[in-house]
Amino acid sequence: MNPLLPFEWVLATRFLREGLLQTLFIIAGVALGVSMIVFMSALLSGLQGSIFKTLLDFQPQIVISPPDEAPRNLRGNTEDGASVAGSVASSVAGSVAASVQPRAQRPRSLDQWQKVRATTLALPGVLMVAPVAEGSAFILRGDATTGVALRGIEPESYLRLIALREKIVSGTAELSSTDILIGSKLARDLGVKTGDKLTVQAASGVSSVLFVSGVLDFGNQGQNAGNVYVALRTAQSLLGLPGGATALQIKVALPFEAETLATQIAAQPDIKVESWIKTNAEFFKVLSGQTLTFLMIRVFVGMTAALGIASVLVVSVVQKSKEIGILRATGTTRRQILGVFLLQGSLLGLLGSLVGSVMGWAFLAAWRGYAKNDQGVPFFMLDAPPMLFVYVALGATLVGTLSALFPAQRAARLDPAVAIRG
Repeated sequence: MNPLLPFEWVLATRFLREGLLQTLFIIAGVALGVSMIVFMSALLSGLQGSIFKTLLDFQPQIVISPPDEAPRNLRGNTEDGASVAGSVASSVAGSVAASVQPRAQRPRSLDQWQKVRATTLALPGVLMVAPVAEGSAFILRGDATTGVALRGIEPESYLRLIALREKIVSGTAELSSTDILIGSKLARDLGVKTGDKLTVQAASGVSSVLFVSGVLDFGNQGQNAGNVYVALRTAQSLLGLPGGATALQIKVALPFEAETLATQIAAQPDIKVESWIKTNAEFFKVLSGQTLTFLMIRVFVGMTAALGIASVLVVSVVQKSKEIGILRATGTTRRQILGVFLLQGSLLGLLGSLVGSVMGWAFLAAWRGYAKNDQGVPFFMLDAPPMLFVYVALGATLVGTLSALFPAQRAARLDPAVAIRG
């Protein structure tokens, strides 16, 4: 026995070596569970990070728009007999019949949007405020007519808020008053390329001839066919909103605090404020369900590893009951026997986590080389930070220690005389 090592350590490692096959099997089981936890943690983190990047890079975190137009109360016309009869009946009932008709919402300019923009920019946490003018229009080219969603932008601010440059497949995202950005499907449908002319006509009948300065590919057929971008001044002219902006789009420093910041912005009068968290409420429900599912998988993997370690140690206690009885008879304390088996559980968890971390890293490396699109670009990045391996190692060691608690208590309670007699 090595005098430099504690008694519990020497005895625990000896028991593990004597049952080497059992030890290797349980380490392999723990390692497999740990590797799955490492791989799935990186997979979930990478997937959610990719989704959040898509959402945050291509939509504003907060949108300020004019309040909805109030509905109108419609009362019955009492000039005809039916209406008179209705009025009489209503009078008998003690009330006047009325119906509420929602008003159709039309593109309207945000009142004093420059002032609202300045006030919003002064708030802590607001990085960028970009005015936009949005409405419906038609694209005309020869005999072809296509309805589109028209968005007028201020390039110097909007392109710092929305990553349009990343979606350019030809041309440039910069816009002048005579330029237009269109989607790739719309470009194919109309047979145009950068530099070609298009006629844009608003619902009011106002039209303008614009040059295609760039073609975008959003990776979505609907957006590629239905969204076009022009300069803010051009959209104002087409939509009949001289000097106006239908909305202010905001980028914030802390996206997950957007709802709190939206509440502060909403203190300004005559505006409607919505955060990306509110408008994507269903997405967050799905994300919460995904996170909960992964948590349950981790719990079940941990329970499986714990039961495996506990079963091996219970068998070890039964197999080595005579040795334990002799040790107790020769002066070994209950605390030392307890420590021996707790240390075995900890070592099994730690060794399994180390092997599992290596396996998890190998799985991640294989995934990075395999999960790529046709252009050889990974679908999303899988990064396993060093602290993930540390947390997994600590968790596996703790699970191993806790799973050894019952077998250790059983071994410590053995009566020496009964254990020696077998």
